[in-house]
Amino acid sequence: MRLFEDLDAATRVGPGIRRDSYGEGENAAHVIVAEAARDLGLDVTTDAGLNLFMTLPGRDRDRPAIVIGSHLDSVDNGGNFDGAAGVLAGLAIVAGYRDAGRTPGCDIKVAALRCEEAHWFDGPYVGANIALGKLDAMYLDGLRRSDTGRTLADHLREHGGDPDAIRGGAAHLDPDRIAAYLELHIEQAPVLVERDLPVGLVTGIRGYRRYANATCRGAYGHSGALPRIYRHDAVAATVDVIARLREEWRRIEDEGGDLVFTVGRIATDPDHDGPSKVPGAVDFSIDIRSTDTAVLTRMDDLLHAAIDEAAAGHGVTFDLGERSANPPAAMDADLLAKMTRAADDAGIGTMEIASGAGHDAAAFATGGVPTAMIFIRNRHGSHNPDEHMEMADFGEAVRLAAGLVAELTV
Repeated sequence: MRLFEDLDAATRVGPGIRRDSYGEGENAAHVIVAEAARDLGLDVTTDAGLNLFMTLPGRDRDRPAIVIGSHLDSVDNGGNFDGAAGVLAGLAIVAGYRDAGRTPGCDIKVAALRCEEAHWFDGPYVGANIALGKLDAMYLDGLRRSDTGRTLADHLREHGGDPDAIRGGAAHLDPDRIAAYLELHIEQAPVLVERDLPVGLVTGIRGYRRYANATCRGAYGHSGALPRIYRHDAVAATVDVIARLREEWRRIEDEGGDLVFTVGRIATDPDHDGPSKVPGAVDFSIDIRSTDTAVLTRMDDLLHAAIDEAAAGHGVTFDLGERSANPPAAMDADLLAKMTRAADDAGIGTMEIASGAGHDAAAFATGGVPTAMIFIRNRHGSHNPDEHMEMADFGEAVRLAAGLVAELTV
């Protein structure tokens, strides 16, 4: 598809893609997509957060609209399909209506959302929540871009956005005026590849509880001279906590529960540690994800109990730091059933699958919008230059999504 090639050419930096949120790369992608939408004769608008909306008017414009969308930003040195596939899928669907000379029963709105990747601004689906009028105003000055150090409000103003309108709760999309939100996205794990299936039907998006800046503080000592009972070993204490959580992870899996648990960072102080020293300080992170709020709470409670026990047992102190959290987002059961039937009727191989990564669809689902999500088979994972989505698989996903849209817009 030519638009994928255009996006690649405009935003490739070295081996990968750089579509920085509220920066040059994301802006370039929005220009390309907006021009394509105008060529299709769509109504093109932006909101206070510079989200892009491309609308094919329906016969009855008073009916709630169908919104098809995703994001156009990428991580630094990312791939060309993460996010963009969902936006271009929306354009492909409305192009089909144009080519066939058909008018849908209601508006179909293709959304190219801003700032989904926490790589740049570590906030909750920034563009989607702005569009829905749900972004907490504290994020405008509280979020700083990872490379520039400047605030979200600064970057918005620089590129023509309106942070003051966002502070006031301005919303471009009213959940009551959306019949359904549909997002297509490459899968970011190898499940569909391993199952040899082109498409996955997402059942839900995992919520998370995350402690990005946790610490354990003990006391340094001589590794040869200090007996065990006199040690305040920060590494040993932290390992005990991790082991407790991993044991619980296995137990929850054995019970049939949904959970992933990650310690993404664990480090001693290079200025003080060494092979002959008992470590006195550890910095680490904890990331707990599940589609089940009860599982998140269970693991979070265990984490606090485990650090209390490890602190007492090793004579150390823990500080988990600030917790960030997002709730799980269930996809709409009726839309999922419709897609399952359509896939069966069309002979498209698929499976139900939970999303471990966050997506803009979560903001819509938790905001009260009936939401559906389709994964597209993708080799080599995502957030790297080697993302690989076959156009044939993209076509199957678009065919399935178009059938759902046709059913919803009669």
